[in-house]
Amino acid sequence: MKAEIQNEKEMENTCIAGIYPEQELTGKIIEGAFAVHNALGCGFLERVYSNALLFELRKMGLQCEQEIPFKVTYRGIVVGDYCADLIVERRVLLELKACASLDSVHEAQILNYMKASSIQVGLLLNFGKPKLQYRRFVR
Repeated sequence: MKAEIQNEKEMENTCIAGIYPEQELTGKIIEGAFAVHNALGCGFLERVYSNALLFELRKMGLQCEQEIPFKVTYRGIVVGDYCADLIVERRVLLELKACASLDSVHEAQILNYMKASSIQVGLLLNFGKPKLQYRRFVR
């Protein structure tokens, strides 16, 4: 009973503090994304932002991989594959966009990529506007 109350209290404190999975790591990634966006602005293709963000995150000491292939399965058979834009520390999947605005299709895309990769945390980053857009996702 006492452990149960203690766990409820820990959960309450976690919610109050705003802690969520990979909060510190996603904060660093977003910091790097802002640095890239501030330097380059909007108007380039996704690949330009991906290369710049890869450089920026590695400069911060983070392990990053670009264009990592993942298999997509359906009922136990491989039906396709996709390449993640960036994977950071093998814990956060990044999907980069350079478009007028983010919509539900982009959200569905990153959620499906997270499922296919078994990565629990994702960031959807849009460099296509004068102000960087970002959204965090947790499976």
